Amino acid sequence: MAGFRDRDQLSTGDMVRGLAAGLVAGIVASYAMNAFQSAVSRLGEDSKSRKPKRKTQGYDESDPATTKAAALMSERVFRHRLSPRQKEIAGPAVHYTTGAALGGLYGAAAEFAPQVTAGAGLPFGAAVAAVLDEGIVPAAGLSGPPWESPPSSHLYALGSHLVFGLTAEAVRRGARSLLP
Repeated sequence: MAGFRDRDQLSTGDMVRGLAAGLVAGIVASYAMNAFQSAVSRLGEDSKSRKPKRKTQGYDESDPATTKAAALMSERVFRHRLSPRQKEIAGPAVHYTTGAALGGLYGAAAEFAPQVTAGAGLPFGAAVAAVLDEGIVPAAGLSGPPWESPPSSHLYALGSHLVFGLTAEAVRRGARSLLP
């Protein structure tokens, strides 16, 4: 297939280097995504009204999906309800772990099929938004169905993941060039 590297040309070392570069890229991209979301949230703070939080299971409905996932995992696997302080740690841990895993897969895929890096990582970010935010997160019960969310929340999620994808590709490319 055009665009795929020949198996004879692709070494295990290339895949490991791609994976390593992608892991680093995913962590940095997760940080960039958080920074983007913080900036956007600060812009909209004045115009939003505060809704009371409704508790469901071990999390508040307004908690990010990563915090909800951490709380549910803790309760179902360890039979432990997270304290507010533990949620402050666990939510970002899930976010960065997910980002690292996605980045690692992206980095490995870039070694095998370099065309996945086309578009400076923007298609990768859009795919992550579509699969995670519009598919997996609602299917796991960590958010309502996508059609119940306002268009602005979809644009916010897409913008956040475009930042993730763009940053992931820039960092992956830079990190990969440093690896022999």
